[in-house]
Amino acid sequence: MEISEVSEVTGGGARRDPPAPPAEAIDIAAGVSELHDVLLSTQSIEDFVQELAVQAAQLIADSLSCGITLRRGTRRDTVACSDELAGRVNGLQYALGEGPCLTALADGRPAHSADLTAEPRWPRFAAAAAASGIQSALSLPLIAQDQVIGALNLYARGRAAFGETQTRLAEKFAENAAGALALGQRLVSYASLTDQLRASLGSRAVIDQAVGIIMGQEHWTQDQAFAALRTASQNRNVKLRALAEEIVTGVAGEAPVPPPFETDLP
Repeated sequence: MEISEVSEVTGGGARRDPPAPPAEAIDIAAGVSELHDVLLSTQSIEDFVQELAVQAAQLIADSLSCGITLRRGTRRDTVACSDELAGRVNGLQYALGEGPCLTALADGRPAHSADLTAEPRWPRFAAAAAASGIQSALSLPLIAQDQVIGALNLYARGRAAFGETQTRLAEKFAENAAGALALGQRLVSYASLTDQLRASLGSRAVIDQAVGIIMGQEHWTQDQAFAALRTASQNRNVKLRALAEEIVTGVAGEAPVPPPFETDLP
């Protein structure tokens, strides 16, 4: 192709700005940005999940209720709700054993009903939800590392509340929320592990101090001193750490101070 032909195709070589992204893409980007802000600003996993529920209800469409369900083994628990109604509708499904939330959890795919008053898949739930004022519902699985960890449940008081645009928004929100929730759960597990390691390190340190005291007083080897400490613990039916703390306190005149954990060091 000649240069003149290229110019003709591109409008004479004039630079054109790329087309503006559709409003839906802007909404999704804004939602993801807000998720990041929430993850960084909340003080606990409970606060974070609650903010997720509130944001989902506000971002997807007007006048929605949102309940977030997490799967824990065979249990399904509502961990956050944008309002009391969402918690009640989630609970109806757990009690009745049917509904869009349970279907999304089981199938790993979105479950949608545009009109619960004419919904044949979950007749008992549909009737109870309609009686509570809910006429349409959308549940999306929360998937992290190919595992369904929960469901994002959206409820509306009007029929056909979840069109194509709202569904795409909800799916993108659920995708990002699942990753954030999985990270939050991992951080909670890490914090628990840190506490266990801290306690273990503290126990080991005070026992070593007590063994050192016995070695100095009795002129025993380390193995002999530890064996004596363990025997005394068993005979007195006192935990090894408690007995070690008693020995150290008796000699030092004050309770032993746990050593700094790695994260405590400057």
